[in-house]
Amino acid sequence: MPLETERGLPVTIITGFLGSGKTTLVNHILTNNQGIKTAVIVNEFGDIGIDSALIVSTDESMIELDNGCVCCTVRDDLIEATLRILERTNPVDYLIIETTGLADPAPIALTFMSPQLRPLTRLDAIVGLVDAENYAPDLFNSETALNQIAYSDILLLNKADVVSPERLAQLTKQIKEIQPEAPIIPTQNSVVDLRLILDVGAFKVDKYLTIQDEGHDHHDHAHEHDDHEHHDHAHHDHPTHFEAEGFSSVSIELAEPLAVQKLQRFLDELPANVFRAKGFLWVKESPECVIFHRVGQRVRLDYEKWKMTPQNQVVFIGQHLDAERIRQGFLNCVASKTKTKPRGFVR
Repeated sequence: MPLETERGLPVTIITGFLGSGKTTLVNHILTNNQGIKTAVIVNEFGDIGIDSALIVSTDESMIELDNGCVCCTVRDDLIEATLRILERTNPVDYLIIETTGLADPAPIALTFMSPQLRPLTRLDAIVGLVDAENYAPDLFNSETALNQIAYSDILLLNKADVVSPERLAQLTKQIKEIQPEAPIIPTQNSVVDLRLILDVGAFKVDKYLTIQDEGHDHHDHAHEHDDHEHHDHAHHDHPTHFEAEGFSSVSIELAEPLAVQKLQRFLDELPANVFRAKGFLWVKESPECVIFHRVGQRVRLDYEKWKMTPQNQVVFIGQHLDAERIRQGFLNCVASKTKTKPRGFVR
């Protein structure tokens, strides 16, 4: 796969709504991009870095931005992280940006058109993932979900194997109404020929220059940057686009094992407005770490040896969440009868 590095470090932005398969695609790229040294910047929503811990272990660089939205002064963090990668004595050939499922890709694209990065990088494509099983045109009434499709240069219609051919055709038609120009590639488990998504020169710079000229204010981010010198994610003093749409996360860490039956009951009873849940589970009945994913009503559990001291680390993401109900429900899954208050954060 030839890389045109003389035009700057090529950059691919991976976008898509909660649970669409972005981290799985990053792992597919890292494990199949033979001979290409790739750096990854992960942007998460939630106070525990689940996605970054799920990325396959490689020699590549990986930087985690622990704020759910690459916007405002956090864009300075993205610029700084990219410059650190560019300054490495052992240079990389490619940069992948994995956004949170609640991020609009437009501000990220504009960041790579800034005076600091534009001479050094080349935005190659925005690759958007669409969850074929859970997608609907009015996806959770989220402008962000629509923008993720509208700004994509290439779209992967993921989990194509779990819907009927008729449903797949209907989804393709609905997606084309939002983004008529981007090719739509059906995928299973985010597996795609990398020649179709990397170093393809698909990024359309003209429409972003138009956005830049118009001030790109649909995020309601036209507030004073001087008020945001501190990037502590626990102290947001301004509304963000996902907060305006009612999205929030509940992050919990708990150093006691859970009982499988209690956990199963808790997961079955999670309300429908929990769109995404993920994390690492310590259950009494298994010596292994349980890697937990929930997208919509579908739950997937994987098992691997513990790479750290056993503990529970989970993040629940949704719209108009009852944080205390979720926290208490998770605490009630503890195998022992000891009443232990979990460490957790809500925003």
